[in-house]
Order: sequence, then C-alpha cells, then structure tokens
Amino acid sequence: MKKIQIFYSTIIVVLSLLWLAADPFFTQGYAFFTVRSSLVSYTGLIGMGAMSIAMILALRPVFLEPLTGGLDKTYRLHKWLGITGLVISIIHWLWAKVPKWMVGWGMLERPARGPRTEQTNAIFNFFQSQRGSAESLGEWAFYAIVILISLALIKRFPYKHFFKTHRLLPIVYLFLVFHSVVLMPFYYWQQSVGPVMLILMLGGTVAAIISLFRKVGHYRKAIGEISKLEYFTDNRVLKIDIKLLSHWQGHQTGQFAFVTFDKDEGAHPFTLSSSWNNDGNISFMVKSLGDYTSIMPTTLKKGDLASVEGPYGQFKFKGNKPNQIWVGGGIGITPFIARLQKLSTEAHNQRIHLFYSTSAPQKDFIENLKQLAEKAKVTLHLIVSGKDPRLNADRLCNIVPDWQTADIWFCGPAGFGKSLRECMVEKGLSEDDFHQELFDMR
Repeated sequence: MKKIQIFYSTIIVVLSLLWLAADPFFTQGYAFFTVRSSLVSYTGLIGMGAMSIAMILALRPVFLEPLTGGLDKTYRLHKWLGITGLVISIIHWLWAKVPKWMVGWGMLERPARGPRTEQTNAIFNFFQSQRGSAESLGEWAFYAIVILISLALIKRFPYKHFFKTHRLLPIVYLFLVFHSVVLMPFYYWQQSVGPVMLILMLGGTVAAIISLFRKVGHYRKAIGEISKLEYFTDNRVLKIDIKLLSHWQGHQTGQFAFVTFDKDEGAHPFTLSSSWNNDGNISFMVKSLGDYTSIMPTTLKKGDLASVEGPYGQFKFKGNKPNQIWVGGGIGITPFIARLQKLSTEAHNQRIHLFYSTSAPQKDFIENLKQLAEKAKVTLHLIVSGKDPRLNADRLCNIVPDWQTADIWFCGPAGFGKSLRECMVEKGLSEDDFHQELFDMR
C-alpha cells in the first residue's frame, strides 16, 4: 500500500506544481472571476491528468508491477485515480457553472471584458473557433463520466453489466481529451505543464483506442480447454483444470490470471493454484462468492474453451527473511497450494509455517493439503472457525516463537489481513515484510 500511496501523492503534487509554475494565480490579483478562471484550469488539469494515468493503468502494464507492488496494487491506484477524476470533475463543473448561474440570479456582476487582441497564431485561432463545441462535448462527457464511474464503484452493480458499461469510458475519455486540449489556457503550452499534459493525454488516447479494440493484454493471452472439474461441496470451491492449447509463457507460484469462460460475462481474476511444469496444464480454485462464481459449477463442463490472460502479480514468495509464515483464509489458500506443489519437488532449508483458517473443512480437501504440506516440508496449522481459537498476532507469535526471522505472506479476507498486519507491525514487524494481495479489482 505504501508504494501506491507514494505513487498517487507524487502524481497530484507534480501536476499541482506544474500548474503553479504556469498559472498567474498568485500574481494576477484576487478578484472572484480571476480566481475562478485559475481554479477552473487547475481542476481541469488535475482531473484530466488523473483520468489519463488511470486509462494507461487499465492496460495492465506489467513493467509497473515492481513499482506498485503488483497488478492488484496497480488496480487500486487505478481506482483511486478514477475517484479523484470523478470528484475533481464535479468541482471543475461547479466552478464553471455556478458563477454563471449566480450572474443570472443577480448575485454576481458579470466581469467587464476588455478589447480582444488579434492573434496571428493559426493554432490559437483554430482552438478559439472550437471552444463552443469543446464546452458542449465536455459537459455531456462529464455527465457520462459521473454515471459510469459511479456504477463502477457500486459493488452491488452486477459484474457482467459493469464489464460492459466500463467499456464506454474510453469513448467518453476521448471527448474529454478534445475538451481539454481546446480549452486549456493557450499560454500553458509554452510552459512545462503543456507538454506533460500532452504526453499524458496521448498515452491515455492510445490506451483508450487499445481498450476500444479489446486488445488489452492481447499478447499475454492463451486459449485452453477445461480438462477436469472437481467441486468441493462443503466449502463451495470449484477446482478447474485447464489444458492450454496455445503458448503460455509460464508463471510463478502466487500469481494470478484473468480467465474468460463466457464472453458476455467477461474476464475474472483467479489465482493460479498450480505450479508451472512446462506441460501446458494449469489449475484454478474458485469460491462461490458472487452471482457468476455461484453458477460456474453447473454451467462449466469438460471440453469448454477458456481464454487465460497473464500471469500477473508480485505475490511470488520472494522475501528478505530466511523463513516464512503463510496465512490463508478461506479461498485464500489457493496461492499456497501452488507454492506447496512447487516446494514438494525442490530441496529447501526454509522453516515455513502455513496457517489455514476455514469455516468449512472438507475432509478430502484437508487430507490432500496435509499430504502436500508434508511433502513440501511445511508445518501446517489448521484453524477451524467457530471451533478453534481465532488466529491473531499474539497466537501466531506464540506458535512461531522465532517469527522475527520470517516474513508473512497473507491471502484472505481484507479485514483479517489489515488487522493482522497492524498488530504485527506494532510488535516490530516491518511493513515491507508483510505481503498481501488486494484482490479487489473494482
């Protein structure tokens, strides 16, 4: 989280400083309409900058994962920037509209306009001729962006509908680019802020076009066929084995992929539950948590085709400490199963403790997990919710007295992870030694 917090703050601060360097906010006086003009420019700049970077991040750029801490963190940054774009756009719209209304209501006096000087710059004259169109398109694009981003933030809005409405955002973004280029103060182009915004909007435009043509992650996709399905009724988990029919670059244990079984439903992120053995076989374990995952056991069948895009993520069990502590809650056991498979075929001298907390311990599933842990030389601690004492930082430290020599890898409910991280940090664990995926792509 710290990495994306720094990333986000840097974006806002840099754009603000560029605006301050270009805008005469502190030197032009503080008449209301003068201040309003500067703040309209500032909010437009921040809103468009945030949305441009959010659009670029939607391409799932793998090269940024080490900087953000993984694609799950990249998507969290994408979400923050989208919310920022929404909030700032509303403020921008209010600064543009409310003073005009107040003039109409007689509450403000319209500022006197001086004589216009003739311009010989052809680009400037073209921008001036397009101002009316840019204002109208920008206003309608604003209304659309408010609706589309709001729908994306409403968790109860079904994923399959979110998936379709979110595809409209690149179109709206392109209209906002036109609005911003035409209406941005012309003298900004002679300052650093102009070229920077141009680069961001060009990047966002390319990203929007790639999204519109549905080419996001195109070169990281493989086609596979479902070779086996196994449903664990007690814990409502579906194990899906897929035989890949096209090239897959391989993955590391702990990573995830976007899988599409139904084009109308779109791609869903699932953690890979198998290690890569260069044989074209991969597996996923899917918990029945939502509308779509609940019907998968009855709709999927052997022989169905699937599109697998990835791998993504930095949950790769590469820490700075000699030993490790793994904590899996519910379906969060998935990346650890893949890691156990990998370690069972390798010699290692790490001391590893795996804590698995579940409310529905299916007998055959637990037995397989025990056997796999034994082969991988990992100490398994099974915690049954409602029966065993709840796992917390104190209990973890008592069970693993040398916890200071280990880093912690957590996958499970976000609230559980947050509480455990905060308590362990209080005990002296570095935040950098607590690894957790933010498996929330909306």
